[in-house]
Parts: sequence; structure tokens; C-alpha cells
Amino acid sequence: MTKHIYCDVVIAGCGAAGLYTALNLPKDLHVLMICKEDMDTCDSMLAQGGICVLRGEDDYESYFEDTMRAGHYENRKESVDLMIRTSPGIIRHLLELGVGFDKNPDGSLKYTKEGAHSRPRICFHEDITGKAITTVLQEQTAALPNVNIMEYTVMTDILTANGACAGILARTGDGSTLSIHARDTVMATGGIGGLYQHSTNFPCLTGDALTVARKHGVKLEHLDYVQIHPTSLYTEKPGRSFLISESARGEGAVLLNGKGERFVNELLPRDAVSQAIEAEMEKEGSRHVWLSFAPMPRETIREHFPHIYETCLEEGYDITREPIPVVPAQHYFMGGVWVDLDSRTTMEHLYAVGETSCNGVHGKNRLASNSLLESLVFAGKAAKRIENSQKGRINYESNYHAACC
Repeated sequence: MTKHIYCDVVIAGCGAAGLYTALNLPKDLHVLMICKEDMDTCDSMLAQGGICVLRGEDDYESYFEDTMRAGHYENRKESVDLMIRTSPGIIRHLLELGVGFDKNPDGSLKYTKEGAHSRPRICFHEDITGKAITTVLQEQTAALPNVNIMEYTVMTDILTANGACAGILARTGDGSTLSIHARDTVMATGGIGGLYQHSTNFPCLTGDALTVARKHGVKLEHLDYVQIHPTSLYTEKPGRSFLISESARGEGAVLLNGKGERFVNELLPRDAVSQAIEAEMEKEGSRHVWLSFAPMPRETIREHFPHIYETCLEEGYDITREPIPVVPAQHYFMGGVWVDLDSRTTMEHLYAVGETSCNGVHGKNRLASNSLLESLVFAGKAAKRIENSQKGRINYESNYHAACC
């Protein structure tokens, strides 16, 4: 038996992009969010390095060029411009919501630098920036009376009417089927890391939105643009690979081969560093290379990278005393469901945000710490577009309360 639920907006995915969409929707809209696992099992929680921000008008050209160069100039320029211009407002909003970015003694934001950035412009909280942001977004969203959240509920298809999206079909943890009718639908189901043997992503991220979009002829773009992160902790254990943040190299950590020699500029774009590591491994016949924190003060390690330090210690490596074995792993998906500047897909009333979408910001290769920013910027754009489109909408309120609340 299928249960029917009615709401104004349904969002498939409870990561940073889905949450920020919900937070920015008008409070008179009834919103239903679903997530495949529990709320914490989303890749937004795993982001370590930080979130980029334009530091001033004198930073615009270099930030724009850094993003374009990393993306091999295949980025959509208008999307890059929108992301960069919107970034200061995003950071201000996150601070207002209560995100605890690291600060200097005078109260100003601290900034760090990562590969392919020409200057420090990355806000962070230790080495768990994604968790710091996503946790606050979860708390803020959960407090909204107009938002309901269903965990362990997976999108299996979308509903359509007259060629437009009319909601989604979903399956609950107990195997029940839901038919969720909504004026607007947002797909925020994350990336594709679960399809890979070695990935820094959660295994549940299996490109669900791509499957659904393809079935209905919704435009997809650049499905071959998959980013490999240069440094995940090498282990023989199965499961998700533990990421060693690129900001570690931004703060001075160096890559070494088996002879203890540096073999690459650690601050090149991720694809170039990954290729250099793969070449060195093939040359040496090894399964990994080494990352040394020796150039970095111990105080910086303990303050900026406490969770990396603790995790490596659990694996038997003290990064304050010895290098750690690292290997490239699948990390991010630059392609996805094609969207415009308002995060609209090619199907009316269907939106895609976060890693699920392809708005062209990243081009062929993502610049470090642009992912959280891009997700929030375009989630906000989706929310604004939905708000404008739902003025004078059909009122789903009575059905929503009867079937959902």
C-alpha cells in the first residue's frame, strides 16, 4: 500500500545544500525533507579544509582565476562570478546562525590556504569545518515548525504531471512506499562515491538523482568529471577512506617518496598532484607515498588538525613525529544534473543542488574548499526561485496536515 503525503516543497537529501535550501524557504511553505540514512550520514559532515570567501574587491580577479585555472577553464563564468560575489553574505549568514569559525585574538576571522589558491581565503573550524557548518544547519532546520524530516527514507523516482515534476516516490526503512506530492522538488542526494572501491565519501552516496533524472530525460552534464583527492590515509582496512585535508599541505606538509625525497609541488591543483603521486607509486612499485608534517610547528598541528592527529594516532602514526602513508582516492563529482543559475533542471518544478547538481562552477576539476560555498550559494538561489514561483500557489496545507503531520 502506498501512503500519500502532500507538501509545498520536498527535498531529497539532508546535507548542507538540502538544509540551506529549507532554511531559506518562506516559513509559510510546508517542507518535507528525507534522507537515505540518518542525518549525520552526509558528506557535508566530512569536509575538513574549510569554505572559501572573497576577502575584498582586490581579491576578486585572483579568486576568479584560481577557480577557472583549477577547472581547466571549462567552468561557466557566470556561475563562478555568482558564487564569488555571494560568498561574503554566505559567511556572514553562517556566523549569524552560530557557526564557530576559527578567529584571531582580535576577533577577526582566521584564513588558511590550500592547493591552487593564490592567497589564504578559506574560513575554517579546526579540521572539521563541514561538521561545524552542517551541525548548525541541522539545529536551525530542526527548529523550524514548517519543516518535517524523515530519516532512512530514500528517493526511488519522481512524480510527474503534464511533463513537470510533481513530487517524488520514496521507500522507508520498513519497506513502505510513499508518494510525496509537492509543488516543487529539490534533489540534494550528494555524489557518487559509494560506487567506488576507494572513496572519501559515505558508501550510501550512489548517484540516486542521476538515475532518476536519466529515466525522465532530465539533462545531465559531465558525468566523467570525477575528482580524485591526492591524500587519503592508506590502510588495508575496508570501508571509507579517511581524508587528509589539503589544508595540511597548505600549512606546510610535504609529500615524500620512499626515499624521503619531495617529488611534486604540493600546492598544484588536485588533479596534478594526484597524477604525480600515481606516477611516483608506479615508478617505485609502491602502494602509497608519504606525507610529512615535519615542516609544520607542533602547535599548528594540535590546533588546526586535532582530528587528523587523533585519527592517525589511532592508526598507529604520530604525525608530530613521523610521516603517514597516503594514496589518492575518489573524492568529488563535478558533473551531475544540469542546472541554471537558479538551480533549475530542464524539468519544470525540479531543482538540484549540492554535489548532485552541475551548475558549472567547478569546471573539470574543483578548487579546494569551493564545494561548501557552491552548495550554499546555489541552495539559496533555489530557495529564492521557489519562493517566487510559489506566490499564488495552490494551497496544500490541509492535505499536508492530514497526511504528514
